[in-house]
Amino acid sequence: MKVAMLTGGGDCPALNAVIRGVVRTISNQGGECYGLLEGWRGAIQGNAIPLKPQETDEILDKGGTILGSSRTNPYKKAESVQQLRESFARLGFDALVAIGGDDTLGVAKKLYEDFQFPVVGVPKTIDNDLDCTDYTFGFDTSINIVMESVDRLRTTAESHRRVMVIETMGRHAGWIACFAGIATAADYVLIPEEEVNVEEMCSVLKQRRAAGKKYGIVIASEGAKLPQEGLVTDTAEVDDFGHVRLGGIGKTLADLIERRTGIECRYVTLGHLQRGGPPSAFDRVLGTRLGIHAGRLVLEKKFGMMVALRGLKIVSDTLANAVGRNRELDLEFMREAEEFYKHV
Repeated sequence: MKVAMLTGGGDCPALNAVIRGVVRTISNQGGECYGLLEGWRGAIQGNAIPLKPQETDEILDKGGTILGSSRTNPYKKAESVQQLRESFARLGFDALVAIGGDDTLGVAKKLYEDFQFPVVGVPKTIDNDLDCTDYTFGFDTSINIVMESVDRLRTTAESHRRVMVIETMGRHAGWIACFAGIATAADYVLIPEEEVNVEEMCSVLKQRRAAGKKYGIVIASEGAKLPQEGLVTDTAEVDDFGHVRLGGIGKTLADLIERRTGIECRYVTLGHLQRGGPPSAFDRVLGTRLGIHAGRLVLEKKFGMMVALRGLKIVSDTLANAVGRNRELDLEFMREAEEFYKHV
């Protein structure tokens, strides 16, 4: 078989592990692999490079994606879908492995439903908000980066007797903020899934200061909504898939906390640090396993499917079941976190 693959949407640690797993699995059965550059843009333009085991065996520890990425949506223009299909046929590909989040897999699902396009999906996002899979690769790396950053910020916060607000990624799911909050003993955590209680947050910070704690740590998901301001965004502009760029809640919160508590407050937006750098061991293993099983689905010609992690097993499910639903944080994690962060 002649198999193409692409990586779409935001980059993510362990994308290269998936690529490596697919290449090795297909090559072991005598097939060929090619990479489409810069996501769906490369699929439309037919911009492909060969991928061989000897060229991909040592990419496991590299962050990002060797194929590049973009937020291109072929369905934004009708002619782009036709161009994609023509490029795919001209290059002689038998199948496509699409590695991405809800938007990338949504395009894959639509291509399969509209044209029986021979596609297999691999779920990817640091936000851990994709349905049908317990964890997505990249999530473990991202929360470890947040944890390390907060551990460093804690010392400067304590030295200056400040409250430090750390804004995390996550869009409309609070997985990163919640897990990072538990891992760093944060004083308060704000997530999109629950209404923010500003009075309670400020009360906790003041009580802990009165009890002798010299600093405070607040972790806020970029998608959390404040009672007055609502959702905080960097810009009103939207991408090809209709998403606004979130960001700015850290600064808004820091100003609010300082006004209401009288405690000096600073904020840090970690931003793309959470997506960069080498993947953790967990993500390297998960990405590799998903790549292997995606390759096997291609070899078995089980198209319109995606691979997923359920417990410790890699399983398959339909793309139709996997996309279009935001997987919110299981609030049981927040109830556990509250044993620490809502009480003095």
